[in-house]
Amino acid sequence: MDEALRPALQQRRDQSLYRQRHVLEGPQSPCLSLDGREVLNFCSNDYLGLANHPDIVDALKRGADRYGVGAGASHLINGHSRAHHALEEELADFLGRPRALLFSTGYMANLGVVTALTGRGDRVLEDRLNHASLIDAGLLSRAQMQRYQHADVTSLENRLSQPHDGRRLIVTDAVFSMDGDLAPLPALADIAQRHQAWLMVDDAHGLGVLGENGRGSLEHFQLDPGAVPILMGTLGKAFGSFGAFVAGSEPLIETLIQQARSYIYTTAMPPAVAEATRASLALVHSGNGRREKLIALIDQFRRGAKQLGLALMPSRTPIQPLLIGDTKRAVTLSETLLKQHQIMVSAIRPPTVPEGGARLRITFCANHDETQVNQLLDALDQSR
Repeated sequence: MDEALRPALQQRRDQSLYRQRHVLEGPQSPCLSLDGREVLNFCSNDYLGLANHPDIVDALKRGADRYGVGAGASHLINGHSRAHHALEEELADFLGRPRALLFSTGYMANLGVVTALTGRGDRVLEDRLNHASLIDAGLLSRAQMQRYQHADVTSLENRLSQPHDGRRLIVTDAVFSMDGDLAPLPALADIAQRHQAWLMVDDAHGLGVLGENGRGSLEHFQLDPGAVPILMGTLGKAFGSFGAFVAGSEPLIETLIQQARSYIYTTAMPPAVAEATRASLALVHSGNGRREKLIALIDQFRRGAKQLGLALMPSRTPIQPLLIGDTKRAVTLSETLLKQHQIMVSAIRPPTVPEGGARLRITFCANHDETQVNQLLDALDQSR
């Protein structure tokens, strides 16, 4: 087996596609202890800086004192605690939905929804740049999967116009994780209604960040819940915790409880994590200070990048991709930033992005400050 695997691993090294893990010594923050050295962190999804917030840490500790560590079983056996149930109710209330259902990860949530709602004889229509979990979900559903051009409503409508008798499920990221741009949700909702299709939105990178009250991409676009009947969100990004959920109608949630295999056949998240997430949700709900600071930092970075002539992609979210193109050059630039400037920025390469689309994926956190943004800009200027 080893002899069969080694050539492919070496090929990945030769093509600058080999992935390696770093060892983190402490909590998420703008400054990390990484592989034994201090670095400035611009690659985390902890957008609001809540992953090490003292209120959330305290809630986790209290939850562990009350519930212990492991949930012990799946939600449908005896792993569904009062903490889980309360978090589901509070998420549903926050988003103005009748129900919410917790999943252990966003990947599992996406697999569970798409495979529970579609099958042979149905069609799943996905944006070409959807997250890998959504693509895998469409493939595993055994439905006919069609991918439309990125954020192209005409491309989607052309596919929907083809005759079909089964269910049709439109699936899209709200904020695309490698480009940072937003899906045209109002137009997608309109098309779904006109063609009697169902619309599922993965708002992993929008919830907590976008919208006047942090309710995500739907609030940003001022869409009511009826326009997007299936909403998925993750808890390990802006909420600084762990896990995911699906929010929607009573029949939707009950169907997922009965049929979503990635919900039925997995152990529930630790109840203490649910308690921590309740504290995080309360912080997100309590004010806009963190979101306002985050927006100011993004604006500062984009102004500075424009002055330097850096090829930023058109994003107003915390995801600010710097398009490089060549894979080896992107990897070299990422390594230079880390070794010479002690700044960590991930190089994103194929197959995560298309060939010729290698980039630095720069992300911002509300805990960054203006000095650190200027430090990043100076390092980018000196490294190119």
